[in-house]
Amino acid sequence: MNNYVTISTIDELINAISKYNNNVEDLMLIRKAYELAENLHSTQYRQSGEPYIIHPLNVAYILSEMHAARDTIIAGLLHDTLEDTNITKKELEELFGYDVANLVDGVTKISKMHFQTKEEMNIANTRKIINGFINDVRIIIVKLADRLHNMRTLQYKKVNKQQENALETLEIFAPMAYFIGAYKVKGELEDLSLKYLKPDEYKMVEEIRNKAVERHSDALNEMTQNISDLLTKNYVYNEVFMRVKNIYGIYKRLSEGAKIPDIHDLLALKIMVDEVMACYMALGYVHSIYHPTNDLFKDYICNPKINKYQSLHSTIIGPDGRLVQAQIRTFDMNLYDTYGLSAYWYINNGDTRKNMQEEFKKDYALYDSLKEMNSIYFKDNDAFVRQVKGELFNDKIFVYTINGDMIDLPNGSTPIDFAYKLHTELGNTMVSAIVNDLKVPLNAKLENGDRVKIITSNLADGPQVEWLNMINTTHAKKKIKEYLRKK
Repeated sequence: MNNYVTISTIDELINAISKYNNNVEDLMLIRKAYELAENLHSTQYRQSGEPYIIHPLNVAYILSEMHAARDTIIAGLLHDTLEDTNITKKELEELFGYDVANLVDGVTKISKMHFQTKEEMNIANTRKIINGFINDVRIIIVKLADRLHNMRTLQYKKVNKQQENALETLEIFAPMAYFIGAYKVKGELEDLSLKYLKPDEYKMVEEIRNKAVERHSDALNEMTQNISDLLTKNYVYNEVFMRVKNIYGIYKRLSEGAKIPDIHDLLALKIMVDEVMACYMALGYVHSIYHPTNDLFKDYICNPKINKYQSLHSTIIGPDGRLVQAQIRTFDMNLYDTYGLSAYWYINNGDTRKNMQEEFKKDYALYDSLKEMNSIYFKDNDAFVRQVKGELFNDKIFVYTINGDMIDLPNGSTPIDFAYKLHTELGNTMVSAIVNDLKVPLNAKLENGDRVKIITSNLADGPQVEWLNMINTTHAKKKIKEYLRKK
């Protein structure tokens, strides 16, 4: 059953936006953009039979659910106009300004006439989008809203097109949502993709999840009330509610060999408080009434994930003996964990494009990785997209330095990748590696949770040509090639 809202009129969109932005000039400009889009798309229809304007209208509504600022909403309304109508970027800029024109251009596909095959065109468009949001992260936010509405209405396309779109969504757009921390969008994109790629498995997992909710909801409701009452009694302002893992997340764990009782975050409790110190206080209160399993505790407040996700995770034993994950975070952390970078609109209540972009550059690993990949010559778009998928969008491993700092690397990385991730000179002078107190070859594959120490020497010969066949990251390849060229 769908739990999202669709709209069919501009008044519904204006009403949604006015709940967080009642600036009259902004609302008038948004209405003007709608009227232009409606006129430009007036002869076009979707495969559902609806007027085409319903699509950009709902893309803009999805953005309004993120509390997007005026220019991003307008870009959502106009996002298909450069591709599907005769208006030009210059005309858009004259009507709505440079920001809007640039955003619309950023999500516009490259013309088909430039390519011999549809596959070449799709790969080039993927690269364009990836490169575009290095300069303006709002481009990917608009594109994610566009893809989300298309996936919600995928039932009107032919089966082969459904599967093609679902696979692309799972390989490209869901990982993009993860990297900017937009878990709400990521989860829905994953579930919709699985629904069309593996419909039987989707139904099976959905049934398993529904049964688990039905069987354990009374116990979790009891835990929710008990925890909230205890925190309130001790003057810790809080909100506590139950969270159910998305269908794709459960499917992935099952496909890796896990059993349902092993998936301790299938049902979780979200515990939100005002301040960071209150998170740790709340953890103590939770453990005072529900016994924790010590080997399943994660402190992502002290060590945030690469997409800035922050929370305390403690797996506790519920009254029915089921393992339940307690996720404890501040209210602001919860906004970031739900909406990612777009939470800036929520928290700052306005157009924070500059702050959002600066945050993306400074604190999000995706920015540096993409910028570095972009600086390296790839002979074609396909090679670039393959590297992005392999290095950034595949499964990550998390390993630790001897000081306890967590380092993320693509699956299949070696101590050489680890050394160059920490510092170029560390890689250039390394002679051996210690993993979990044991000496390992330089081409050894690292695994989740490994503790890695790099042994260096001033007399080291430096990186060797054969190291290029032992590594998995663009950064390590770039630094090794730089050293070898100088040598």
